[in-house]
Amino acid sequence: MKQAPFEQNIIAMVWDCDKTLISSYMQDPLFRHYGVDGAKFWKEVNALKARYAEQGISVNSDTCYLNHILTYVKAGIFKGLNNSLLREFGKELVFYPGLPDFFAGVKNLIAEDPKYKAFDIRLEHYVVSTGFAETIRGSAIAPHVDGIFGCEFIENALQPGFLDGAPAACPAAGGEITQIACALDNTSKTRYLFEINKGSNRYPDTIDVNSSIARESRRVPFENMVYIADGPSDVPAFSILNYNGGSTFAVYPKGDVKAFRQVEMLRRDGRVQMFGEADYQEASQSWLWLTEKVRSIADRIVARKQEAIRSSASTPPGHLT
Repeated sequence: MKQAPFEQNIIAMVWDCDKTLISSYMQDPLFRHYGVDGAKFWKEVNALKARYAEQGISVNSDTCYLNHILTYVKAGIFKGLNNSLLREFGKELVFYPGLPDFFAGVKNLIAEDPKYKAFDIRLEHYVVSTGFAETIRGSAIAPHVDGIFGCEFIENALQPGFLDGAPAACPAAGGEITQIACALDNTSKTRYLFEINKGSNRYPDTIDVNSSIARESRRVPFENMVYIADGPSDVPAFSILNYNGGSTFAVYPKGDVKAFRQVEMLRRDGRVQMFGEADYQEASQSWLWLTEKVRSIADRIVARKQEAIRSSASTPPGHLT
Protein backbone atom coordinates (compact mmCIF):
# COMPACT_ATOMS: atom_id res chain seq x y z
CA MET A 1 0.00 0.00 0.00
CA LYS A 2 1.44 3.35 -1.07
CA GLN A 3 1.98 5.71 1.85
CA ALA A 4 0.81 9.34 1.57
CA PRO A 5 3.81 11.70 1.74
CA PHE A 6 2.09 14.31 3.92
CA GLU A 7 -0.55 14.22 6.65
CA GLN A 8 -2.21 17.39 5.29
CA ASN A 9 -2.43 18.78 8.82
CA ILE A 10 -0.94 22.20 7.95
CA ILE A 11 -2.96 25.41 7.65
CA ALA A 12 -1.30 28.21 5.67
CA MET A 13 -2.07 31.91 5.91
CA VAL A 14 -0.57 33.62 2.85
CA TRP A 15 -0.13 37.38 3.01
CA ASP A 16 0.48 40.18 0.56
CA CYS A 17 2.64 42.91 2.11
CA ASP A 18 2.17 46.49 0.88
CA LYS A 19 -1.22 47.90 1.94
CA THR A 20 -1.99 44.57 3.62
CA LEU A 21 0.56 44.32 6.42
CA ILE A 22 1.88 47.90 6.15
CA SER A 23 -0.03 51.06 5.29
CA SER A 24 2.42 52.33 2.66
CA TYR A 25 4.98 50.87 0.24
CA MET A 26 8.18 49.20 1.36
CA GLN A 27 10.20 51.30 -1.09
CA ASP A 28 9.52 54.43 0.99
CA PRO A 29 12.55 53.90 3.31
CA LEU A 30 14.74 53.57 0.20
CA PHE A 31 13.53 56.91 -1.13
CA ARG A 32 13.99 58.61 2.25
CA HIS A 33 17.53 57.26 2.61
CA TYR A 34 18.60 58.76 -0.71
CA GLY A 35 16.43 61.87 -0.60
CA VAL A 36 14.51 60.81 -3.71
CA ASP A 37 10.98 62.00 -4.46
CA GLY A 38 9.03 58.73 -4.40
CA ALA A 39 6.07 60.20 -6.28
CA LYS A 40 8.39 61.25 -9.10
CA PHE A 41 10.02 57.80 -9.20
CA TRP A 42 6.66 56.03 -9.54
CA LYS A 43 5.50 58.57 -12.14
CA GLU A 44 8.57 57.64 -14.19
CA VAL A 45 7.87 53.93 -13.68
CA ASN A 46 4.27 54.34 -14.84
CA ALA A 47 5.52 56.04 -18.01
CA LEU A 48 8.09 53.36 -18.85
CA LYS A 49 5.74 50.98 -20.63
CA ALA A 50 4.53 53.59 -23.12
CA ARG A 51 8.01 55.02 -23.72
CA TYR A 52 9.55 51.60 -24.38
CA ALA A 53 6.57 50.71 -26.60
CA GLU A 54 7.59 53.62 -28.83
CA GLN A 55 10.86 51.70 -29.34
CA GLY A 56 9.01 48.48 -30.10
CA ILE A 57 9.89 47.02 -26.71
CA SER A 58 7.30 45.36 -24.49
CA VAL A 59 7.94 45.51 -20.73
CA ASN A 60 6.20 43.97 -17.74
CA SER A 61 4.42 46.88 -16.07
CA ASP A 62 4.42 45.09 -12.70
CA THR A 63 8.18 44.50 -12.49
CA CYS A 64 9.79 47.19 -14.66
CA TYR A 65 10.28 49.24 -11.48
CA LEU A 66 13.09 46.83 -10.55
CA ASN A 67 15.05 47.75 -13.66
CA HIS A 68 14.39 51.43 -12.97
CA ILE A 69 15.94 50.95 -9.53
CA LEU A 70 19.04 49.49 -11.20
CA THR A 71 19.07 52.49 -13.55
CA TYR A 72 19.09 54.77 -10.47
CA VAL A 73 21.99 52.73 -9.07
CA LYS A 74 24.01 53.05 -12.29
CA ALA A 75 23.23 56.77 -12.43
CA GLY A 76 24.70 57.19 -8.95
CA ILE A 77 21.41 58.27 -7.40
CA PHE A 78 21.14 55.04 -5.38
CA LYS A 79 24.90 54.81 -4.90
CA GLY A 80 25.95 51.89 -2.69
CA LEU A 81 22.53 50.23 -2.67
CA ASN A 82 23.04 46.58 -1.76
CA ASN A 83 21.11 43.71 -0.19
CA SER A 84 22.36 44.52 3.29
CA LEU A 85 20.95 48.04 3.01
CA LEU A 86 17.66 46.75 1.64
CA ARG A 87 17.38 44.53 4.71
CA GLU A 88 18.13 47.48 7.01
CA PHE A 89 15.21 49.36 5.46
CA GLY A 90 12.96 46.65 6.86
CA LYS A 91 13.43 48.08 10.35
CA GLU A 92 11.55 51.20 9.21
CA LEU A 93 8.40 49.40 8.08
CA VAL A 94 5.41 50.34 10.21
CA PHE A 95 2.80 47.59 10.46
CA TYR A 96 -0.93 47.89 10.88
CA PRO A 97 -2.39 47.66 14.43
CA GLY A 98 -2.11 44.21 15.93
CA LEU A 99 0.96 43.18 13.93
CA PRO A 100 3.20 41.30 14.29
CA ASP A 101 1.49 39.96 17.45
CA PHE A 102 -1.39 38.53 15.43
CA PHE A 103 0.97 36.13 13.65
CA ALA A 104 2.10 34.43 16.86
CA GLY A 105 -1.34 34.71 18.43
CA VAL A 106 -3.23 32.87 15.71
CA LYS A 107 -0.54 30.18 15.63
CA ASN A 108 -1.00 29.65 19.35
CA LEU A 109 -4.78 29.40 18.98
CA ILE A 110 -4.18 26.24 17.00
CA ALA A 111 -1.03 24.92 18.67
CA GLU A 112 -2.41 25.18 22.23
CA ASP A 113 -5.87 23.72 21.62
CA PRO A 114 -5.88 20.08 22.83
CA LYS A 115 -8.38 19.10 20.15
CA TYR A 116 -5.99 20.22 17.41
CA LYS A 117 -2.83 19.19 19.22
CA ALA A 118 -4.04 15.59 19.24
CA PHE A 119 -3.70 15.54 15.45
CA ASP A 120 -0.58 17.74 15.30
CA ILE A 121 -2.43 20.47 13.38
CA ARG A 122 -0.18 23.47 12.84
CA LEU A 123 -0.42 26.88 11.19
CA GLU A 124 2.22 28.51 8.98
CA HIS A 125 2.51 32.10 7.71
CA TYR A 126 3.90 33.08 4.31
CA VAL A 127 4.45 36.49 2.71
CA VAL A 128 4.25 36.69 -1.09
CA SER A 129 5.07 40.17 -2.38
CA THR A 130 6.09 42.05 -5.51
CA GLY A 131 8.29 44.12 -3.18
CA PHE A 132 11.76 43.37 -1.81
CA ALA A 133 12.26 40.03 -0.08
CA GLU A 134 15.30 41.44 1.77
CA THR A 135 13.31 44.34 3.21
CA ILE A 136 10.66 41.95 4.52
CA ARG A 137 13.43 39.77 6.03
CA GLY A 138 14.70 42.79 7.93
CA SER A 139 11.27 43.74 9.28
CA ALA A 140 9.53 42.99 12.58
CA ILE A 141 7.33 40.40 10.86
CA ALA A 142 10.22 38.18 9.70
CA PRO A 143 10.68 36.09 12.89
CA HIS A 144 7.00 35.11 12.75
CA VAL A 145 6.78 33.82 9.17
CA ASP A 146 7.66 30.44 7.69
CA GLY A 147 8.56 31.68 4.24
CA ILE A 148 9.11 34.94 2.34
CA PHE A 149 8.76 35.20 -1.43
CA GLY A 150 9.62 38.48 -3.10
CA CYS A 151 11.86 40.27 -5.59
CA GLU A 152 15.60 39.80 -5.12
CA PHE A 153 18.82 41.29 -6.48
CA ILE A 154 22.33 40.00 -7.26
CA GLU A 155 25.37 42.03 -6.31
CA ASN A 156 28.30 40.06 -7.75
CA ALA A 157 27.20 38.50 -11.02
CA LEU A 158 28.91 35.33 -12.25
CA GLN A 159 31.15 36.06 -15.23
CA PRO A 160 31.63 34.23 -18.56
CA GLY A 161 33.95 31.27 -18.13
CA PHE A 162 33.29 30.81 -14.39
CA LEU A 163 32.83 27.07 -15.02
CA ASP A 164 36.27 26.89 -16.62
CA GLY A 165 38.18 28.31 -13.68
CA ALA A 166 37.87 31.98 -14.56
CA PRO A 167 37.12 34.35 -11.65
CA ALA A 168 33.62 33.42 -10.53
CA ALA A 169 32.33 36.93 -10.11
CA CYS A 170 33.22 40.52 -10.78
CA PRO A 171 32.88 42.40 -7.49
CA ALA A 172 30.30 45.13 -7.83
CA ALA A 173 31.51 48.66 -7.36
CA GLY A 174 30.92 49.48 -3.70
CA GLY A 175 28.96 46.23 -3.25
CA GLU A 176 26.00 47.49 -5.23
CA ILE A 177 23.16 45.45 -6.68
CA THR A 178 23.72 44.81 -10.39
CA GLN A 179 21.11 42.31 -11.58
CA ILE A 180 17.60 41.08 -10.83
CA ALA A 181 17.67 37.61 -9.29
CA CYS A 182 13.92 37.09 -8.94
CA ALA A 183 10.96 39.21 -10.01
CA LEU A 184 7.39 38.59 -8.87
CA ASP A 185 4.42 40.12 -10.59
CA ASN A 186 0.75 39.83 -9.74
CA THR A 187 0.31 36.72 -11.87
CA SER A 188 3.53 34.91 -10.92
CA LYS A 189 2.51 35.21 -7.26
CA THR A 190 0.29 32.22 -7.95
CA ARG A 191 3.41 30.07 -8.52
CA TYR A 192 4.23 30.37 -4.83
CA LEU A 193 0.74 29.30 -3.84
CA PHE A 194 1.45 26.08 -5.73
CA GLU A 195 4.87 25.78 -4.08
CA ILE A 196 3.22 25.93 -0.65
CA ASN A 197 0.43 23.63 -1.85
CA LYS A 198 2.74 20.93 -3.21
CA GLY A 199 5.47 21.32 -0.60
CA SER A 200 8.24 22.23 -3.05
CA ASN A 201 9.12 25.24 -0.88
CA ARG A 202 9.99 22.83 1.95
CA TYR A 203 11.51 20.06 -0.18
CA PRO A 204 13.06 21.85 -3.20
CA ASP A 205 15.49 19.01 -3.93
CA THR A 206 12.68 16.46 -4.01
CA ILE A 207 9.59 18.24 -5.37
CA ASP A 208 9.48 20.63 -8.32
CA VAL A 209 6.66 23.15 -8.45
CA ASN A 210 5.75 21.77 -11.89
CA SER A 211 5.68 18.16 -10.69
CA SER A 212 2.37 16.35 -11.10
CA ILE A 213 1.13 15.49 -7.61
CA ALA A 214 -2.31 14.11 -6.74
CA ARG A 215 -4.38 16.48 -4.60
CA GLU A 216 -4.52 13.99 -1.75
CA SER A 217 -0.72 13.84 -1.73
CA ARG A 218 0.01 17.57 -1.49
CA ARG A 219 1.44 19.10 1.67
CA VAL A 220 -1.06 21.95 2.13
CA PRO A 221 -4.36 21.47 0.28
CA PHE A 222 -5.75 24.72 -1.13
CA GLU A 223 -8.77 24.31 1.13
CA ASN A 224 -6.36 24.66 4.06
CA MET A 225 -5.14 28.07 2.82
CA VAL A 226 -6.24 31.62 3.56
CA TYR A 227 -5.03 34.41 1.26
CA ILE A 228 -5.07 37.97 2.61
CA ALA A 229 -4.43 41.00 0.40
CA ASP A 230 -5.67 44.49 -0.34
CA GLY A 231 -6.89 44.85 -3.89
CA PRO A 232 -7.40 44.09 -7.57
CA SER A 233 -3.72 43.35 -8.17
CA ASP A 234 -4.20 40.13 -6.18
CA VAL A 235 -7.12 38.85 -8.25
CA PRO A 236 -5.03 36.01 -9.83
CA ALA A 237 -4.14 34.67 -6.37
CA PHE A 238 -7.70 35.19 -5.08
CA SER A 239 -8.99 33.26 -8.09
CA ILE A 240 -6.72 30.25 -7.49
CA LEU A 241 -7.89 29.96 -3.88
CA ASN A 242 -11.57 30.52 -4.65
CA TYR A 243 -11.55 27.96 -7.46
CA ASN A 244 -9.83 25.33 -5.32
CA GLY A 245 -11.87 25.69 -2.14
CA GLY A 246 -9.55 28.03 -0.25
CA SER A 247 -10.42 31.18 1.70
CA THR A 248 -9.92 34.79 0.57
CA PHE A 249 -9.98 37.99 2.58
CA ALA A 250 -9.36 41.62 1.55
CA VAL A 251 -8.34 44.49 3.82
CA TYR A 252 -8.67 48.26 3.55
CA PRO A 253 -7.32 51.15 5.67
CA LYS A 254 -9.72 52.37 8.34
CA GLY A 255 -11.80 55.32 7.13
CA ASP A 256 -10.60 55.08 3.50
CA VAL A 257 -13.85 55.26 1.53
CA LYS A 258 -12.17 54.70 -1.85
CA ALA A 259 -10.40 51.58 -0.61
CA PHE A 260 -13.63 50.36 1.03
CA ARG A 261 -15.50 50.64 -2.25
CA GLN A 262 -12.71 48.75 -3.97
CA VAL A 263 -12.83 45.75 -1.64
CA GLU A 264 -16.64 45.81 -1.61
CA MET A 265 -16.52 45.54 -5.40
CA LEU A 266 -14.16 42.57 -5.06
CA ARG A 267 -16.65 40.90 -2.72
CA ARG A 268 -19.63 41.72 -4.92
CA ASP A 269 -17.84 40.27 -7.96
CA GLY A 270 -17.02 37.08 -6.06
CA ARG A 271 -13.29 37.80 -6.00
CA VAL A 272 -13.07 37.63 -2.20
CA GLN A 273 -15.27 35.94 0.37
CA MET A 274 -15.02 38.69 2.99
CA PHE A 275 -13.21 41.93 3.81
CA GLY A 276 -12.39 44.04 6.85
CA GLU A 277 -10.36 46.96 8.13
CA ALA A 278 -6.59 46.53 8.21
CA ASP A 279 -6.67 46.13 11.97
CA TYR A 280 -5.48 42.82 13.40
CA GLN A 281 -5.96 43.64 17.09
CA GLU A 282 -7.86 41.11 19.16
CA ALA A 283 -11.66 41.32 18.74
CA SER A 284 -11.45 43.50 15.62
CA GLN A 285 -13.58 42.37 12.68
CA SER A 286 -10.54 41.13 10.75
CA TRP A 287 -9.19 39.29 13.82
CA LEU A 288 -12.56 37.62 14.36
CA TRP A 289 -13.05 36.52 10.76
CA LEU A 290 -9.49 35.26 10.26
CA THR A 291 -9.30 33.38 13.56
CA GLU A 292 -12.72 31.80 13.05
CA LYS A 293 -11.75 30.80 9.52
CA VAL A 294 -8.58 29.16 10.79
CA ARG A 295 -10.53 27.32 13.50
CA SER A 296 -13.08 26.09 10.96
CA ILE A 297 -10.28 24.70 8.78
CA ALA A 298 -8.74 23.00 11.82
CA ASP A 299 -12.14 21.55 12.78
CA ARG A 300 -12.52 20.13 9.29
CA ILE A 301 -9.09 18.49 9.51
CA VAL A 302 -10.04 16.97 12.88
CA ALA A 303 -13.31 15.63 11.47
CA ARG A 304 -11.49 14.08 8.51
CA LYS A 305 -8.89 12.47 10.76
CA GLN A 306 -11.54 11.09 13.12
CA GLU A 307 -13.52 9.65 10.23
CA ALA A 308 -10.37 8.00 8.85
CA ILE A 309 -9.76 6.39 12.25
CA ARG A 310 -13.35 5.19 12.56
CA SER A 311 -13.43 3.72 9.07
CA SER A 312 -10.18 1.85 9.64
CA ALA A 313 -11.38 0.12 12.81
CA SER A 314 -13.72 -2.86 12.74
CA THR A 315 -16.74 -3.22 15.02
CA PRO A 316 -15.66 -4.87 18.28
CA PRO A 317 -17.18 -8.27 19.15
CA GLY A 318 -20.13 -8.16 21.54
CA HIS A 319 -22.15 -10.57 23.69
CA LEU A 320 -24.54 -12.85 21.87
CA THR A 321 -28.17 -12.62 22.97
